[in-house]
Amino acid sequence: MYLIKKNDILQIAKALSTEYQVYGPVIEPGSGQTFFEKVDDVSEINLSAPIPAAPPKHIVFPQADRILSYRYAGGNAPVEMKPDFKETPKALFGLRSCDLTGLQCLDRFFLGQEFVDEVYRSLRKKMFIVTNTCVAPFKYCFCVCTDSGPAAEEGYDLNLTDIGDNFLIEAGSAKGKALCEKLQLAKAADKDLAEKNRLVDKSITLFESFSTESKAWVSRVMNRITTGFAKEEVWEYVGDQCFECGACSFVCPSCSCFNVVDTATGDCSCDRLRTWDSCSYEGYSRMAGGHNPRKPVEDRRNKRFFCKLSYSQSKKYLRPGCVGCGRCDWVCPGDIGMPNVVKYIRRETTSRDQL
Repeated sequence: MYLIKKNDILQIAKALSTEYQVYGPVIEPGSGQTFFEKVDDVSEINLSAPIPAAPPKHIVFPQADRILSYRYAGGNAPVEMKPDFKETPKALFGLRSCDLTGLQCLDRFFLGQEFVDEVYRSLRKKMFIVTNTCVAPFKYCFCVCTDSGPAAEEGYDLNLTDIGDNFLIEAGSAKGKALCEKLQLAKAADKDLAEKNRLVDKSITLFESFSTESKAWVSRVMNRITTGFAKEEVWEYVGDQCFECGACSFVCPSCSCFNVVDTATGDCSCDRLRTWDSCSYEGYSRMAGGHNPRKPVEDRRNKRFFCKLSYSQSKKYLRPGCVGCGRCDWVCPGDIGMPNVVKYIRRETTSRDQL
């Protein structure tokens, strides 16, 4: 463990900028919203900024990305195919623990199954991750319900915690430790770690009542969804509130749905593009013959929450698919973000248990 003066914290980002493209939380002057984006000047990074409006998954899983190009002139001419790998080293500086957890879910989806996505792996390689402990929660957060915060426990190279005049720095990898040694940072004492733990415990008490009251209920709702004991009326109600806008999918750190299309670029050439998709769209599950097994919107909403909270998905991700960032609750115009759906199933379950 190491210490660095709070005013000197961006020295770490500056050191990283010599080898990496640096991304970090930046507050947009006009809207006041936070975005996690590439910075040319590390002084733009604001570690006390609120949780970013959109997760940083776009860095490793872009919203629209060319994954390969090919050319076929016809006849007996060979097909010329060229994958589009992007191996630029990137440093994510000031990542919140929920967003790191979302990144780990994407890793397990794209890299941890039978087939490995080489395009994703090229974007994920050569990455340096610096997380930032949430010493106070933000309005919509409920990461304590999904075991993804307020402090990162694994998967980082460095973890920062604001403990007053200093930042406590925990090295989670050999390259993280090497950077701290290179910068000749002061060693931390046990009392500094104790202060971090005190601040994390205090942060947990500051969450909205839903988070502190519903931790056990998230597990119980997982059981209800997995075993099919959530009433059909609940999904019909959720479906009635859904605008099918896809916003929940796009702001979710762990959503990995995508579509692939080929676009002609001229001269017998094409680009193959991967774009984000959403299970809330009617066309998401529509088959080539026109049949759609999930045409009713409530069936599509059912599958979204099954994806986030079922045991089968938890087995795939080694944790719930929901990371508790609260963005879906923030952007949803129909009031069916994850916290509210848990409340609806909780209300229905409580009523049934009282019969």
